[in-house]
Amino acid sequence: MQPVIETLLKHRSIRRYKDKEVEDEKLDLIVKAAQASSNWCNGQHVSIIAIRDKESKEKIAKWSLNQSFINTCPVFLVFCADFYRTSVAFEKNGRDAKDYIEQLDTLFVGAHDVGIAIQSAIIAAESMGLGAVCIGGIRQTSLSVVKELELPKYVIPLIGLCIGYPDDDPGIKPRLDKKAIFFEGKYDTTHIREEIDKYDEVYRNYINNRSSKSRDINWSNKMSEYYLNEIKGGNCVYDQDYELLKQQGFIKIDKK
Repeated sequence: MQPVIETLLKHRSIRRYKDKEVEDEKLDLIVKAAQASSNWCNGQHVSIIAIRDKESKEKIAKWSLNQSFINTCPVFLVFCADFYRTSVAFEKNGRDAKDYIEQLDTLFVGAHDVGIAIQSAIIAAESMGLGAVCIGGIRQTSLSVVKELELPKYVIPLIGLCIGYPDDDPGIKPRLDKKAIFFEGKYDTTHIREEIDKYDEVYRNYINNRSSKSRDINWSNKMSEYYLNEIKGGNCVYDQDYELLKQQGFIKIDKK
């Protein structure tokens, strides 16, 4: 098997790290790998901010649903969708970027560019013996993150990444069968429920094999509970999303 494929298939999320710094040379290669990723029109709409300072990490951990492994990882990377450089390019050529950036498609472009870049960063990190876990929770209090990182207009934080040397092995989570996620020609709903039923059993066994206590948890229950907990009483946990996009210049409409 090719080393790249092997690294991809052995991916696991690491949340416990050794008390060991990530070497600058390795971090540099991780950033270069992210930069080399495919992106829309070579717009390179991604910026990465590395946070090593203990106090800053503690703040972000608190703002990100109190996920303690942000505190304990040697370096925390914040991946941002960045159209500030695009606005400078417009300005350099005597144009105003405002009307072009303030549209929904800009958010789509930034989100998929960040997603591609962070996956490249994870692959690079894991290929060098490091572990990582993505943190979507930085969006819970995204306005605080914007202020802490001094992000200019047209830049928004989308996802964080803890990186460090693994101090445990949580094992590889089983995935849905290929039949549930891959289709030839057209989307096929025929076997989705059947595949989810099968995967629920696989996932339940995986959870129970990891714990000394038997737990009746399956994937579909976990996912539905997760989304129910995200929206309580009509309020979303990520209720700053609108203000974030408005403040940072990604939308121009008023919230209704």
